[in-house]
Amino acid sequence: MANIKSAKKRVKVIAAKTAQNKTVKTNLKTVIKQADSAIEAKAADRNETVKAAIKKIDQACAKGLLKKNTASRKKSRLARSLNKAV
Repeated sequence: MANIKSAKKRVKVIAAKTAQNKTVKTNLKTVIKQADSAIEAKAADRNETVKAAIKKIDQACAKGLLKKNTASRKKSRLARSLNKAV
């Protein structure tokens, strides 16, 4: 453990940010899985589900949780599977 006051604060801040990032990433994975299952099940609301997943991916990219190319790849795969299912 750090001895300096500012270092102790950084440890606390990093722990809080890590927890928040983990929450966002877990939620993102859940939304993507829901979109995939909606596409496979040919659900009536699959377009809205994919749209919501793409929005979450963009938000995670804007926060810096995903790199730009990773976000683009995830969105492309969702869109491709949606178009293939139609």
